[in-house]
Amino acid sequence: MEKIYIIGIGDDGMEGLTSAARQKIETADLLVGAERSLAAVPRGRSGERLELTGDLDTVVQAISSAAGRRTVVLASGDPLFYGTARYLCDRLGKERFEVIPHVSSMQLAFARVKESWDEAYLTNLATQQLPLVAEKIRTAQKVGLFTTEAASPRRVAQVLLELGIDYFTSYVCENLGAPDERVTHGELSEVATQDFSPLNVMILIRKPDLPDRPLKMVGRRLFGNPDEMFLQTQPKRGLLTPAEVRSVALAAMDIGRTSIVWDVGAGSGSVAIEAAQIAAGGSVYAIEMDPEDHQMIAVNAERFGVRNLTRILGQAPEAWVPLPDPDAVFVGGTGRQVRSIVQGALQRLKPGGRLVANVSSIDNLSGVHQLLHDICGDAEVLMINLARGTLQLESIRFEAQNPTFLIRAVKR
Repeated sequence: MEKIYIIGIGDDGMEGLTSAARQKIETADLLVGAERSLAAVPRGRSGERLELTGDLDTVVQAISSAAGRRTVVLASGDPLFYGTARYLCDRLGKERFEVIPHVSSMQLAFARVKESWDEAYLTNLATQQLPLVAEKIRTAQKVGLFTTEAASPRRVAQVLLELGIDYFTSYVCENLGAPDERVTHGELSEVATQDFSPLNVMILIRKPDLPDRPLKMVGRRLFGNPDEMFLQTQPKRGLLTPAEVRSVALAAMDIGRTSIVWDVGAGSGSVAIEAAQIAAGGSVYAIEMDPEDHQMIAVNAERFGVRNLTRILGQAPEAWVPLPDPDAVFVGGTGRQVRSIVQGALQRLKPGGRLVANVSSIDNLSGVHQLLHDICGDAEVLMINLARGTLQLESIRFEAQNPTFLIRAVKR
């Protein structure tokens, strides 16, 4: 069977190819490629041409029906680096192809800014959601991005700055290898106000000796933040879920990056906010019936810079009717209605989902535990006793906090 050649080509056209690659193109019966790639091959230097559009299935069918003909597929740069080669090999089988790579535009971009890229975070925004990519950028040292019209360098810079990711130097490398090549070097705040050619690669280099978060966020944790970092309404100060209890509860909820989380009886939002930081690619719903606390959730969420938290003003279970089914639920409360709230939340919880209830009375402990044990077959119970050390007369004394109970169950 005649081999199909996938040949990488740059903006320098045929001149940038090896003699072997040029020979394959010039003797092809069928030349497949995007308009820009085909334009780099002068007319009369190949056989029939098929323009590559967004419909790759059509290309697969055309190549399959061209069996026995010498077929060449032109791709930009390295065809196996976010290119069409992987798709074609997966659909038609690797054994049918030979790949002749060119220098990738990503490789050229890093060369232009004179930075190594062996440990960089590289991705294509045509296939990845910008908010998820932004969270990975947060802890990266170097980043290389293939941008798109929707996720342009301007938009990338704006999103990063909105998230407080302001500690990268930016390079935008346009039309690499072409006569109008340009490399723009600047701060993210400068890139956020400029427009660039659609053909570009964006490089981000972390500034030296800077933290992995904005300076105003230094000392703030993903979870278990000190109680005093959350504002509370008066005169209800002291009803916040303590940092230590909050940490254990969040661990028991087993929250993933894309989890949907409910915080029922959210108060001023400490559990919901930290859940939102953990589930950076998910959604968190803070359900609170008190208007003052409902407003305080917004203030605290702004302080921590979370954008994936939605406040719901209302009383359960009516308030959660329009919400998506959760992967994890936290229920906090002191009233006698806690048991019925847990029962209603459990009905909406996804199979395999986790529910954690925080109660302070023996009556609520007994009622909620019995309910979860009957429905889920098992329920874990923790009693958390805290004593915080204070210095008195040059001696350490411990002030005991009121004991609290965490009940955890997994829905069958």
